[in-house]
Parts: sequence; structure tokens; C-alpha cells
Amino acid sequence: MTRHRVQDAAEFGRVAVLLGGAAAEREISLKSGRAVLEALRRQGVDAEPIDPEADVLERLRAGGFARAFVVLHGRGGEDGQIQGALERIGMPYTGSGVLGSALGMDKHRCKRLWAGGGLPTAEAVLLRDEDDLPAAAALGFPLMIKPVHEGSSIGMAKVVDAAGLAAAWREASAFDTLVLAERWIDGPEYTCAILGEEALPLIRLETPNVFYDYEAKYSADTTRYFCPCGLEPAREHALQSLALDAFEQAGASGWGRVDLMLDAAGNPFLLEINTVPGMTDHSLVPIAARAAGMDFERLVWRILETSLGRG
Repeated sequence: MTRHRVQDAAEFGRVAVLLGGAAAEREISLKSGRAVLEALRRQGVDAEPIDPEADVLERLRAGGFARAFVVLHGRGGEDGQIQGALERIGMPYTGSGVLGSALGMDKHRCKRLWAGGGLPTAEAVLLRDEDDLPAAAALGFPLMIKPVHEGSSIGMAKVVDAAGLAAAWREASAFDTLVLAERWIDGPEYTCAILGEEALPLIRLETPNVFYDYEAKYSADTTRYFCPCGLEPAREHALQSLALDAFEQAGASGWGRVDLMLDAAGNPFLLEINTVPGMTDHSLVPIAARAAGMDFERLVWRILETSLGRG
């Protein structure tokens, strides 16, 4: 599908940049949102920041906004809630709709969807309470423990034995009543940014940390990003196609990111979807966009174009 390309900023109308929110990723959302807001304004877009509270729909109506650029990470902003609210008032917005947002935020159901559709993803066990820990241990150690509905690696931990599993489950449970225990994949990690129907160049991630955790994502200077990723072109294209399939199967659209890993034999395993990825100076989508010849301003403009035709 060929998307309409906007030439004049006035065609967008007044844009609400939704940032902040009440999720655990609030500070990252504020940083991402400010970067997006400044990029839009530099290009002549009439954009204003909105930190949503209970009266957000009234503020959007009263403010004369024509559309919303959603930069809310985590619960309330990336899980279909704000998307559903915006659809209720007929306001176009960027990124995935209600279904794609909800599935992308739910790591457990997204993995089950992929598995049912024949896409590769690591074996996992859902932990609802302590009685489920033996089933997780039966997968074999090491394991990755992660809250089902959190992003930015919040609450995640690698565990190597039953004692570590119990401790990590308790810590993850502080963030979510549902926790996922996933078979550890020992190999390189990649991410594929998606813009419209296009997969951008893959990025290979390297960190001296145990895994690509919150510190590695947002503050460490030791994280390395390789783009070009170093794979042969045919291999990279195959992984880009896999990422596009995974994105589409989950009902995601507009823009986002699909994370995956390769095991020691080179077999791919899908990890998760991000339907509102970070847009900070450490963020991955801007890195991939630059490799595709697109600066930050153009990337933000293109994302805003995904709101056209919605509402």
C-alpha cells in the first residue's frame, strides 16, 4: 500500500504529542516525547505536548487538535488504552490500533499467537503464582524472567537455578501479576525497526551486561550498536521478512520494532514487539532510520504520516 506523503505541515493540523503518562517508563516517555515535539516544531508542525491525565479527552477536544502523536511507553499508552480512547472521539493517531497495541504489550499472548502462526519464538511458561515455578524450571536453566506487561527491560532477570528463579519471580511480580519464564537464547541480539510496510536495516546489539537491560538501553556508554549489522544481505533480508510477518500477525501497524535473537546454530527466535519504541538519543529506531538515509526530523514526519486516514 502506498501511503500519502504530506508536503505541507499545515495538512497535519494541530498535533498533540502525548508523552509521560503514569507507567513505569514515564521518564523515558518524557524524553522521547520532547525529542519528537522539537523535531515536529523545527519542521513547522503546530505541535503541543500533552501529559495525559483523567481529563485527557476533554483537553484534546478543547485544544482544537486534529491528531495525536503517541509517544507513551508502557501501560496506558502502548497497550491499546489511549488508542481506544482516541478512537472514541474520532481523533487520528500514530502507530498501531487497539488490537495490535494490546497484543504487542502482552508478551505471553503475542508469543502464543506467533507460535500458532508457525513463527519461531522461545519456549516459555506463564507464572501466575509460586506453584508454576516447577514448570518453568522444567524448561531448563538458564531462563529469562520478565513481567508480561512491562517494557524497557523493567523487572527482567536472567536466572541460572531454582533459587534464582524464585527470587526473580518475586521481583518481577512487583511489576505485574503475570510473569513469563522464557528459555534463554545464547546468541546475538538484533532489532528490526518497521516504518509503514518497510523493514529498516537490522541493528545488532552488544552489551557487556548480562543482557540488554534498562541501563544498557538508556544510560550505559558501553552498549554498541552495529548497523549495518554484519549479516550477509540475503540473511538480513530473511530476518527482515520474519520481523514484518511477526508485526503483521500481531495486528501491529504504522511503525514499531521487532526484537529477535539467533541461537548458536543461527536459528532465529522472536522476542517481542514494541509498538511505541523509544525516541531518545540511545534509541534504536532513529539509528536504523539514519542507516536508511533518514534523519530524525524526516523519521518523525514519516511516523506522523501514519495517522493519516485514521479517525
